[in-house]
Amino acid sequence: MFELIAFDADDTLWHNESVFQATEAQFARLLESHHPADSVRQRLFATETKNLEHFGYGVKGFVLSMIETAVDLTEGGVRGDEIRQIIEWGHQMLRAPVQLLDGVRETIEALSRRHRLMLLTKGDLFDQESKLARSGLGDFFSSVEIVSEKNASTYQRVMTRSGIEPQHFLMIGNSLKSDVLPAIDAGASAIHIPYELTWAHERVDGHGREITRLDSIREVPGWLGESAVISGL
Repeated sequence: MFELIAFDADDTLWHNESVFQATEAQFARLLESHHPADSVRQRLFATETKNLEHFGYGVKGFVLSMIETAVDLTEGGVRGDEIRQIIEWGHQMLRAPVQLLDGVRETIEALSRRHRLMLLTKGDLFDQESKLARSGLGDFFSSVEIVSEKNASTYQRVMTRSGIEPQHFLMIGNSLKSDVLPAIDAGASAIHIPYELTWAHERVDGHGREITRLDSIREVPGWLGESAVISGL
């Protein structure tokens, strides 16, 4: 039925949001003498949202938003060593080990034997390419698309470039906003596999639509009618 199955990367194949939230907690502690932690988080989120059109998604934009937030909340009083600490957090995030979610490797490997798979993710090009290389999953994908935003137009362009009609395209990801609803709007099918943490910018409801939800990527072969393909899943 599906000629191309596309997977999101962050928080679908490997942990990502947990790294951002841990750094955000450190940032709130850095500024705790100036503002309460909740206020720092709210201001950082507002700054990140404002900066998305300039910096896009990813660690680099996050670091720049933390620096801007620190300058604003301290009224320019943030010290050089504190800015250096924020930059170092960014380096640590970019070097953080890629930790696959449970069942990802076995499932992707098995599906790749029967299907044409694509990695379709948004974010910083260098960071996403690095994570894919370190994940050990690269050989299972026939193509990789790293985009600045995921909306219906993005999915339509991807399907056109791939020579796939919408009814033969399946998108799988953790975000309703980025992976599921726009893919459906583009005429494709989608599966939602929620992650334990969700960035506030990605939180939306299903707008009353019927959405296929699975608890784990391990359930995808069964949903496709291929549960016998992967021993032990």
